[in-house]
Amino acid sequence: MDRIIGVTELQRKFREIFDEVVGKGTPYILTRGSRPEAVMIPYEQYVKFVQLDETGVVQRFTKLLSYMSAVNAGYSEEEVERDLLEATRRIRKRKQK
Repeated sequence: MDRIIGVTELQRKFREIFDEVVGKGTPYILTRGSRPEAVMIPYEQYVKFVQLDETGVVQRFTKLLSYMSAVNAGYSEEEVERDLLEATRRIRKRKQK
């Protein structure tokens, strides 16, 4: 169960709260002026969250690549290369201005 604590109270009880987060795995929502601004969680939970987030990014990227392949399937390699060269030329011209 998440616990909520204001940053002022956290400053007064930091060691106690820290030990509870690490020892019991209790997450704390840190508030300032009654608005949630951060979360204190055990390191293992943080690592899992980062891994899940990376997995989600990879999945979205893979889906995007599939979509782009489907959309671009009707264009030849020459057309794509010509469009890329033209876009590059326009960007370089803009930068010179």
